[in-house]
Amino acid sequence: MKRNLLFTLIMTSLILTSCFKDDDTPIIIEEVTNNNYYDNSGGGGDEFETIVKAGGIAIDETWTSENIYVLDRKVVVQEGVTLTIEPGTIIKGRAGTGSLSSALIVARGGKIMAEGTPSNPIIFTSEADNIESGETAGTNLDENDRGLWGGLLVLGYAPCSFSGDVTQVQIEGIPADDTFGLYGGDDPADNSGVIQYVSIRHGGTLIGEGNEINGLTLGGVGTGTTLDNIEVVANVDDGIEFFGGTVNASNLLVWAQGDDGLDIDQAFSGTIDNAVVVLGDASDHALEIDGPEGTATGSFTLQNVTLIGNLDTANGEYADYRSGATGATNNIYAYGFKDVSDVELDNDGVATNYNDGLLTFSAWEIVLPTAVTAIEDVFVNKAENITVTGFGSEASAVTQGSETVGATTSNLSWTYANEFGGLGF
Repeated sequence: MKRNLLFTLIMTSLILTSCFKDDDTPIIIEEVTNNNYYDNSGGGGDEFETIVKAGGIAIDETWTSENIYVLDRKVVVQEGVTLTIEPGTIIKGRAGTGSLSSALIVARGGKIMAEGTPSNPIIFTSEADNIESGETAGTNLDENDRGLWGGLLVLGYAPCSFSGDVTQVQIEGIPADDTFGLYGGDDPADNSGVIQYVSIRHGGTLIGEGNEINGLTLGGVGTGTTLDNIEVVANVDDGIEFFGGTVNASNLLVWAQGDDGLDIDQAFSGTIDNAVVVLGDASDHALEIDGPEGTATGSFTLQNVTLIGNLDTANGEYADYRSGATGATNNIYAYGFKDVSDVELDNDGVATNYNDGLLTFSAWEIVLPTAVTAIEDVFVNKAENITVTGFGSEASAVTQGSETVGATTSNLSWTYANEFGGLGF
């Protein structure tokens, strides 16, 4: 960034000071830390800059692929502002925990236009990653390098179901007095922009005791938002978590997350279509599905999903349905899980919803682990007081390669996980 912008940046910083209440959240800073060269096409080297970003983005701006952007603590796209990120752009999060954790946050009313391509995805990764402009992968990190920065959070005005029937709450991971962390509202068609062909890697830093940032956090995001072709690799907490909202998402891939692959909460009412979850050594559930927290209800659709388990550690389950979840899970293919892995109805509320037809399953195909002889044994009702009948009858045992359901994995051949995870997409 040219030095003649210094005055403008100082004035912008003064304007933004009042937007942040947390003393640990800095005002906007934009600076070049070094100049480098990249070669994106085999021709001569072009100069690129490393630009450090921190605090609030108060006017529309564009991040370009000839630069590398470093997130220093929280960077917030504020209400009424659009951040455009060009294909092939690399964004790196700086290491830090607690209030020093780095994250890109799109506040309610803000927009992110991150439209990558299969050959030039937009990449969010750690500052420790030695990836350079023009590349799609570095050489020094892998799927076991987690928690090196925060993550991407997108917040909207779409309806959610909250305890006490309040209309808005603070997203997990953001201090309560930072109002840019609020999400929820009454606009199911709310538009937070476009996230397409985006890879998010090595995130999930600790922000408090037992509290990490998800790779992609979606709070109250509406149907006006486009989510398509997104992968999350090596995140400490969940890969992608949907806190309420109505947004539809397609072509998702999560690999080697530390907790759950796809997580649904607070009466999420959208459709997730064509997704792959690949468990790593530290992964918990491939799917964790929660229901409403207040009286407002919602029904999700999860369809055309492939779940790949892990045989090497004690961790790793197919799915856990909890907290009165309501919705449909259809066309699921799963393989590579352990004998003790299961699909659970976790409590009385969700078991009741299953009996009442509010939680449904269809066309599950599972490659049974060696010691499992009946498909129904994979499906477990852990409710204390409610008996269910037929749970597991929606599934059939198959051999690997004979499946007829699951994700169209070729749609995800562009991903880092496919290239380096040996998935064969």
